[in-house]
Amino acid sequence: QRRWGQNRRREPRTVKLKNENIKTNDGRGLCLSEACITVASQMVEAMDRGADPCHDFYQFACGGWMRKNPLPDGRSRWSTFNSIWEQNQALLKHLLENGTFNGSSEAERKTQAYYLSCLNQQRIEELGAQPLVDLIAKIGGWNMTGPWDKENFMEVLKVVSGPYRAQPFFTVGVSADPKNSNSNVIQVDQSGLFLPSRDYYLNKTANEKVLAAYLEYMVELGLLLGGERSSTQMQMQQILEFETALANITVPQDQRRDEEKIYHKITVAELQLLAPAVDWLDYLSSSLSPLELNDSEPVVLYAREYLQQVSDLINKTDRSLLNNYMMWTLVQKGVASLDQRFENAQDKLLESLYGTKKSCTPRWQTCIGNTDDTLGFALGALFVKATFDKHSKEIAEEMINEIRSAFKEALDQLSWMDAQTRQAAKDKADAIYDMIGFPEFILDPKELDDVYDGVSDSCQWSMTPPTVNAYYMPTKNGIVFPAGILQAPFYAHDHPKALNFGGIGVVMGHELTHAFDDQGREYDKEGNLRPWWQNSSVEAFRQRTECMVEQYSQYTVNGEHINGKQTLGENIADNGGLKAAYHAYRSWVQRNGEEKRLPAVNLTNDQLFFVGFAQVWCSVRTPESAHEGLVTDPHSPPRYRVIGTLANSPDFSRHFSCPAGTPMNSGRRCEVW
Repeated sequence: QRRWGQNRRREPRTVKLKNENIKTNDGRGLCLSEACITVASQMVEAMDRGADPCHDFYQFACGGWMRKNPLPDGRSRWSTFNSIWEQNQALLKHLLENGTFNGSSEAERKTQAYYLSCLNQQRIEELGAQPLVDLIAKIGGWNMTGPWDKENFMEVLKVVSGPYRAQPFFTVGVSADPKNSNSNVIQVDQSGLFLPSRDYYLNKTANEKVLAAYLEYMVELGLLLGGERSSTQMQMQQILEFETALANITVPQDQRRDEEKIYHKITVAELQLLAPAVDWLDYLSSSLSPLELNDSEPVVLYAREYLQQVSDLINKTDRSLLNNYMMWTLVQKGVASLDQRFENAQDKLLESLYGTKKSCTPRWQTCIGNTDDTLGFALGALFVKATFDKHSKEIAEEMINEIRSAFKEALDQLSWMDAQTRQAAKDKADAIYDMIGFPEFILDPKELDDVYDGVSDSCQWSMTPPTVNAYYMPTKNGIVFPAGILQAPFYAHDHPKALNFGGIGVVMGHELTHAFDDQGREYDKEGNLRPWWQNSSVEAFRQRTECMVEQYSQYTVNGEHINGKQTLGENIADNGGLKAAYHAYRSWVQRNGEEKRLPAVNLTNDQLFFVGFAQVWCSVRTPESAHEGLVTDPHSPPRYRVIGTLANSPDFSRHFSCPAGTPMNSGRRCEVW
């Protein structure tokens, strides 16, 4: 998901790819099934044979793909993930537009109604700005567009952050208590910036264009909602300055990685003393109604100093500006549902932030995305019934177990870890449970209806079934793989095992390794945040992670360095995931014998594993979007997720015969797991 500058062409050094003859040493020849021929042709097309795999493996694996995939109009990035999500969207469109939902759950009927109402642009244009204008009036007005009720700070705060889910000043939620993971607790954290990161506000020279476009966007929305130009201009400038003051006290991401350090549990009464500008009992009772709360209720803070400072900032800021800022956070939330003029205003801002030209996304795609955001589990029920092969669940389970075994075997090879911590790590790996495909409740109409009647929560799934992604939950010690990612190129039952292990296998290894990254390792096998390592191993772990911080900090995109601290957890997971998946693949081969090879790709199956892994990350991106990723994303850019990980892999260097001293085998490897 990155557009790279012109690659300097070098004379390709010939690399001996082992067994280049068509008949392999195992005498099993080529796989000539339809699936093998199709995937071989796709892989050959994506590769750049002219590139030296030991010099730049990303170019070698993805050069052809990048050449044949210019950025689609209106997109700031394009990758394998986007194309799979588009296939999923097309299927959902078909189901929602052609399905008859008579015998279905109420939730599925709501989903269809919601999607069709989003498609009804004629009605949206007729209504214009009115729905938002009415809402503003209902909440007590907005100085920008007319008179406002001056004494309603707490009322506005409760409304915009409660039912309308805006997050001025801070976020409040309820989830598992990291130090007592079987019970839930109220959690409060820093928030309140519209732009993707504090860096956009504070690094003014680098982001001059974005700040100008943001202010223009703010003014444009104010005018569309009935404001007068000069006063709107002046008041929006004040909101921007207020957000800049918030950015100033916001703690950067890379300083918030040690969860032991930033976790503070106090009572509501203590929070009231710490941050007196807000009536916390009133605010929390309103946000979490119908829960009965009193001021001895525990609350976990993740931004203690920030909350203290934001309270001071609120106290010394003019009430009309606080109201303007809170209403602005509400307005941003409502804009996406309004008419074309609002969309045009947003497009201009997106162009400066992400480098996208006017969005050409068809309306139906926008509406599928909105439906997934709002009613994703009901939408997921339709998706799963139409596509998900029950058999995939068993195969995925089996692969996860193979990768878990490989990960545990690797623990025995680690000289830096003491015996007691090693055993505890094995126990934690054994305790990791997995959730695959979708939560069972979505197939039960009554249970699904309950979710959308506010009766229950959507069990621990924070991603909807059609999502092309996966995640690890530290407080549950669980890994989750939605149905959306269990398809090609990550996984296909008729693809060579080398590709399945290089695709979904590495994803599985990645999520499993998150249990042992710089943040995940602080949680024990029950999902509780508590020290369970011996000190000597903690110190050795730190030294190894420091190597990785330095390695990735040297990589640059358009002259800008990756933040090795911010990306540390994901880099540890990428490296551990690749190693575990490769060793699991080798164990599979030892049990089942060598596979047939793909025709025309001229790769051994071991080499195929690494090329398959790399091709998952083939991507292109605008320079603006690349910058945004470096500032906000905890993952390294796709190019370095490939290069950084493979440069640390002795297995990779061996199979591609990369001499010591070449960029992909520099002689200084970082290894944590």
